[in-house]
Amino acid sequence: MQNYYGTKRIAAWPQEKDGKPGYGVRYRDGYESWSPASEFEAAYQPLDALSFGHALEALKAGNRVARAGWNGKGMWLKFVEPYSAMGITDAQAKPVAGDATLLPWIGMKTADNGFVPWLASQTDVLANDWQVVGEA
Repeated sequence: MQNYYGTKRIAAWPQEKDGKPGYGVRYRDGYESWSPASEFEAAYQPLDALSFGHALEALKAGNRVARAGWNGKGMWLKFVEPYSAMGITDAQAKPVAGDATLLPWIGMKTADNGFVPWLASQTDVLANDWQVVGEA
């Protein structure tokens, strides 16, 4: 047997089963199930109160994320695939990058409407106020 951590997006609502508190859960494919409250609350976070790990998974799924605690208005992060961001196809990549491989990165839309590479601070990594602000 192996243990797992999981990250997936679901819809959920409070629902009792056999007198026990819990949540009804609907997955993206429409499948519905029930989860005890303690297990559900240990596994899932609302889209407006994510940990950095969950925000990172949301980024990799194509969503835009931001921290509620950021001072600048309209700031958000986006996962950037280098070829598509630069209009470069795989066949064109070698001349542009030489022997180097272009890698994905995280970019930030700034409060003054710029878009720059972003580097997480310790405060950002440990925060639980990450939010999905744009859908994939």
